[in-house]
Amino acid sequence: MESSENPDYHGLVDMGSNGIRFSITSLSPLTRRILPTIYTDRAAISLYDAQYPEGSSTRLPIPDPTISAVVQSLLRFKSTCTDYGVPPSQIRLLATEATRTAPNSSAFRNQIHDATGWTVELLPKEEEGRVGAYGVASSYSAVNGLVMDLGGGSTQITWLTTHSGDIQMSPAGSISLPYGAAALTHALSTTPHAAYREEVTAALRAAVASLAIPPSLLQSPKGLSLYLSGGGFRGWGFVLMSSHAISPYPIPIINGLHVTTSAFHNTAAVQAAVNLAMADSTPAIFRVSARRAGQVPAVAFLVSCLAAALPAIHDVYFCQGGVREGVHFASLTPAERALDPFVVATRDHAPASVAGLVELIEAAAPDSPIDEGMLTALAQAMYAHAALPKDIFAGAALRSTTTGLWAGTHGVSHQQRAVLALLLCERHGGVGRISPSEQEFYGRIVRLLPEGWAWWCVYLGRVAGVVASVYPAGVVRERRLAVKAAWGKGKKGEEVLRVDFRVEGAVEAVGGGDEGFRKAVKGVEKAGKRKNWVGDGKGWKVDVMVDGEAFEG
Repeated sequence: MESSENPDYHGLVDMGSNGIRFSITSLSPLTRRILPTIYTDRAAISLYDAQYPEGSSTRLPIPDPTISAVVQSLLRFKSTCTDYGVPPSQIRLLATEATRTAPNSSAFRNQIHDATGWTVELLPKEEEGRVGAYGVASSYSAVNGLVMDLGGGSTQITWLTTHSGDIQMSPAGSISLPYGAAALTHALSTTPHAAYREEVTAALRAAVASLAIPPSLLQSPKGLSLYLSGGGFRGWGFVLMSSHAISPYPIPIINGLHVTTSAFHNTAAVQAAVNLAMADSTPAIFRVSARRAGQVPAVAFLVSCLAAALPAIHDVYFCQGGVREGVHFASLTPAERALDPFVVATRDHAPASVAGLVELIEAAAPDSPIDEGMLTALAQAMYAHAALPKDIFAGAALRSTTTGLWAGTHGVSHQQRAVLALLLCERHGGVGRISPSEQEFYGRIVRLLPEGWAWWCVYLGRVAGVVASVYPAGVVRERRLAVKAAWGKGKKGEEVLRVDFRVEGAVEAVGGGDEGFRKAVKGVEKAGKRKNWVGDGKGWKVDVMVDGEAFEG
């Protein structure tokens, strides 16, 4: 049986210096913002190492055995694309530094074409940087700062700002420097370190100076943000995860990881963690291969040069966005790029009356720091786990953004994953409805939230539980519930949030005695008890009313 073609599927080969990545991505109009991955694979073929055999200081042509391995991996992917129904016209083969500068680049590319029928597209240095920048832009809802992409053979640097789907970067494009992870490793084995450090630091300073960074970025009170992509930096990020203050770190996804500058620049701590992990009796660091571990000294060298060369950096963000993400994200319209990733991802599970549900939840949340996009994602996702056994629905909701339904959502930060996970867990009853093992995970997720946000997640999740008890299918056929909330003062002058759930119409009896409704309202009341304030211990008392009368649970 032959596969039929899917017009939304696009195949891509990213032939990098350290490895070859294969992917099939769906660009269906409804979900293309999050670049859903249909298939992914990687061939551990280093075209850079093939040109610098161990012990050799002279660059050699890509050898025949390596070319044969590359061709074989490409033919396998070509067959896979046929299996998935990828239209042949929507398959691209892109190559970067190691192929572009290989002594036998032309012959290598001709052999690939003869064997596969595919033409190798060489990305010029500037285009490679632009593609990498778009990959970074795809990795967060908003990006404003310096961007660096550390490949095997080269490093690209530029600045980037995004607003409503429009992407601005340096007029100079992206500056490409010959300091990739593999290139640095090779150079450090043959070049005196002090002289090489001066060279790399000076080149980085010159690159930054030529970028014409906008004053709006340089004059930020906190300093510049730095966004990092590429395999070398991702390996560094996974090492930082392994030694994070929240241990074990609860989100096993590199995209969205945020660290402080001091943690990023602590090269001694990173190298110590890698050395410990390489000991026979110590488990390996998650997602850090022996090859990546071997490149850590070179990345540490680059990081130390960055500390001397870059303007004041305050926050560092890690990105999964690479060639695949950059190529596809660049093809989207600004309106598509501006969509909220979690809103896009949860749409498949949305009930019929999302707008009405959001309106009710928002009515209970004056001055909440949680924006409408996140509340929309909550409303769309809040019924997705309801049919599971009661033993697990709160736990499954808690894990939904890390290893569950929406773990693969591209373009969200770890903080956003934590917020939605906590909201959904609390919609199903919260920490009291999850197993002891999940409770420990819950505590680590809470620690990822900004100050004061944990309380809002608990409270709004509980409000969503009340809404779900009145609209069990998420269908607002008639007005059954009205919500009003306002800030007031308690007996001791403290701030109190007063919320009134008014039951109307066909379910008027619910307010008087429906067990599910009253249990959900009781959950909202408990969110206002100081003993239940999770995380940083900050929160507010909640006075709950039903139909204008004080609730007595």
